[in-house]
Amino acid sequence: MKKLHIYMDNVDMCYPSNVYNATTLKQEIFSYLKLEKPKPLLKDVHALKNFTLHVEQGERLGVIGHNGSGKSTLLKTIAGIYPIVSGDIDVQGKIKALFDIGLGFDLESTGRENIVYRGLLLGASPQEIEAKTKEIIDFTELGNFIDFPIKSYSSGMLVRLAFAVSTSLSGEILLLDEVVAAGDAAFMEKARKRMLDLIYQASIMVFVTHDLAMAEQVCNRVIMLDHGNIVADGNPKEIIKYYKNHMAKKCED
Repeated sequence: MKKLHIYMDNVDMCYPSNVYNATTLKQEIFSYLKLEKPKPLLKDVHALKNFTLHVEQGERLGVIGHNGSGKSTLLKTIAGIYPIVSGDIDVQGKIKALFDIGLGFDLESTGRENIVYRGLLLGASPQEIEAKTKEIIDFTELGNFIDFPIKSYSSGMLVRLAFAVSTSLSGEILLLDEVVAAGDAAFMEKARKRMLDLIYQASIMVFVTHDLAMAEQVCNRVIMLDHGNIVADGNPKEIIKYYKNHMAKKCED
């Protein structure tokens, strides 16, 4: 049996500029008639550059950095959502990804039906979903609303359902983009406990966050990203201190 790990070696991931530079027929006509200025052409966005990262079993890795530094891109690259341009990625272990938790819901269907839809999207088998359904429903505290179309739900009810489904299914590698909020204050403590249980049960965790105190609490290793590169890697307390000093200097400049 192979040991669980995430290996990324010299990985490049770009957002191609042709996606952003594409124009509609309307824009072309307006530009030709000089009713609208042509869009400025954008260059490729190089989100990860010759990126090398090895995460071993037992590591709870925190990822910090300013907005746009490549943190969320890193998670989605590990998850296989974003294709790479070059380099190698080897992920050994079943991934549980906790970002975009509202993805895969059908507003016309009931909460119960959406448990199945979202579970299948997360890679669970019909048998796994069936075995977890009662526990998910109990956790949501939605009562009879579980059999109502979710278009009738408040935003808080929908978040409860999304959170309960996303955190109920198994996975060895936890990819987490911030600690997920889960509705009203009365529900938050239960949700927080569940999140901590997931974090400590995971064989590997990669946790993107702006909450430095949380990163120091739950992680045993932290990396700092800047423009798609790792600029610091090591003990959480030391890297967080380095990051705070770095941000303070940027503010002074």
